[in-house]
Amino acid sequence: MKLLQLFLVGLSGITIAPACAEEGGWDGSWDGVVYAYPTSTELRSDSLLNPNNQIARLSQHNQTAEARFNFKAENDNLRLTLRPIMLWQRNSNAFGEQIQSETYVSQGQLRCRMAEEWNVAAGREVMNWGPAQFRSPSNPFYFDNGRSNPIRELSGLDAVKLSWTPDTHNSINLGYIGSSGHYDGATDIWRDTWLFRATKRGEKWAGGLAFAKKSGQEAFAGLDIQFTWNDALLLYGEAGSSTRLNALQSSVDGTQPFSVDAESSRHLNELIGGTYTLDSGQSLSAEYLHQGHGFTASEEAAYFDRVANATLPAGAATLGMALANAPPLLGRDYLHLVWQNNMLESDGYWRLMVTHSLTDGGSQISGYGEVTLSRRVSGFVLAVLPLGNERQEFSSLIGSMATAGVKVALP
Repeated sequence: MKLLQLFLVGLSGITIAPACAEEGGWDGSWDGVVYAYPTSTELRSDSLLNPNNQIARLSQHNQTAEARFNFKAENDNLRLTLRPIMLWQRNSNAFGEQIQSETYVSQGQLRCRMAEEWNVAAGREVMNWGPAQFRSPSNPFYFDNGRSNPIRELSGLDAVKLSWTPDTHNSINLGYIGSSGHYDGATDIWRDTWLFRATKRGEKWAGGLAFAKKSGQEAFAGLDIQFTWNDALLLYGEAGSSTRLNALQSSVDGTQPFSVDAESSRHLNELIGGTYTLDSGQSLSAEYLHQGHGFTASEEAAYFDRVANATLPAGAATLGMALANAPPLLGRDYLHLVWQNNMLESDGYWRLMVTHSLTDGGSQISGYGEVTLSRRVSGFVLAVLPLGNERQEFSSLIGSMATAGVKVALP
């Protein structure tokens, strides 16, 4: 319903724009991909945060069938895009089995060119930007931008946006986010948010500024920049200054209980990175992330001390708080390495990723591989292997996870 309301808002604005009322020939196109894959997750038997899976109730086995479609229709002044998703999934663990099926719009937008330099758009949009792969500090909406998981589907925000693009080097966008889209919950974290974003592109560099203000929360400010040193080397950085709502606090004294701040103090998240492309087309990337909202080493150690003392059933509330209100990453400092081949290779694509927490010393290795089986059919594998113990972030919940499947391009 909210998505429909946003479309109507956009349409009401479009009807008063003379340029959008002009008739023209329409062009249409569509494509799609069907995915089918099982996933197996080995849960950590000695997990302090999720003993015997009684708190998180994580899925141990699931089978997924998913169809992702793209539809586009446009003329000289109007463009309509839709990305409907049809999902069927069966999840099971020691507590039983759950089957879910749904059809929803991941992205859908009506865009109007009001004048040569002006555009207005309404609908559901993934507002993703910045060059970083591990996390995106410059983005208030998608800190986890999904680039570490090639089969993940990001869903958009319901928004109305006005864009001014005077030339190929500059652009300014003003947007109003009405809701978090398909993933809005009982407490919608992005309802009633204003966004301002400006970008500028030079001969060898590009940069952007973002400001977001949600009703009842202090403003977010973000910066992203990238510089092409030469044909092989790309350098980049992102930063964001923000507060967190319902933020878990972990005193270094592990005997004291957790506390939750309605709104945390302001902290800075920052990332620097670079990508070097080899003559073969393969690339090597290295990124360092400092997350100001994360725990220090002593705060993280106290975090695990508290959950270790929270025996069930009395400690269920403490464990639930530890999982639900923790920062997006537990620690402060991370190193992320990526080695991948050229994504345009006709016979397949692969990526190897290693992430190391400089806060607790834990690591995680993950890899993705995709091979072309025929003109329209590909097979893929995604594997995740945490390295560490039950008191380190990456290995605190799972021992390993593996996905294997096929995808079929349509039509």
